[in-house]
Amino acid sequence: MAPQKAIFLFLLALIANSASNAFAGNFYQDVDITWGDGRAKILNNGQLLTLSLDKNSGSGFQSKNQYIYGRFDMQLKLVPGNSAGTVTTFYLSSQGAMHDEIDFEFLGNLSGQPYVLHTNVYSQGKGNREQQFYLWFDPTKHFHTYSALWNPRHIVFYVDGIPIREFRNRESMGVAYPKSQAMRAYASLWDAEDWATRGGLVKTDWSKAPFVAAFRNYSASGCVWPAGASSCSSSSNYWMWQELDAGSLRKLRWVQKNYMIYNYCTDVKRFPQGLPPPECSAR
Repeated sequence: MAPQKAIFLFLLALIANSASNAFAGNFYQDVDITWGDGRAKILNNGQLLTLSLDKNSGSGFQSKNQYIYGRFDMQLKLVPGNSAGTVTTFYLSSQGAMHDEIDFEFLGNLSGQPYVLHTNVYSQGKGNREQQFYLWFDPTKHFHTYSALWNPRHIVFYVDGIPIREFRNRESMGVAYPKSQAMRAYASLWDAEDWATRGGLVKTDWSKAPFVAAFRNYSASGCVWPAGASSCSSSSNYWMWQELDAGSLRKLRWVQKNYMIYNYCTDVKRFPQGLPPPECSAR
């Protein structure tokens, strides 16, 4: 490994360690378990939540509050070992056919193979904006922080405080942008063996069930809808107009150069004319 890359990974590890102590939440107060028939469990006086999946069902939960804009963080420890066919998610979403959505989806793998982090953004019901990444660590060994920043200027996906993807507001170019539909935070663990691992070639090994993913330290710093909608204009909300500084942009480019494995913006099969959609234009 090149010395520069080793140093960068060491710095990422330091950031991850500090991020793991940055948030505090209580799942009893913050979320509702919505499905799974007992497979979702809140433990440790509300400090830990586990989701499980077996052949009969997965499980999931949602935030009690809805938000217009905000910063959302969750620490996850993903399903270890042979997790092929499983998908663990943490995402924001509104409701209805014309919904908005901001997705983290973790696609399972055979033992020893890397997880794929699948990201997507929906606006006004239109998605198909996938970017996929490998991670620079084993996400099953320790908790890591996955974050979404959503403000009027852009949506940024973070892993342990490192930006991995930015979706800019391109309304001026005719691209719908999430701004008026309140979203809840959701998480789930479910079976997607028909597509999740190597396009569905690798099926779920149910002899390994139940599969378990763990969540902790959920944090939402957002404009609660409808009660707190007016607070969206408050200058005290640091995330409202937050941009990526030069250092963050360098980290973003580093991750995309070394760990991005799919980018819809460069998919010539989707855009045979060689013209990516307008939301992919340069900053």
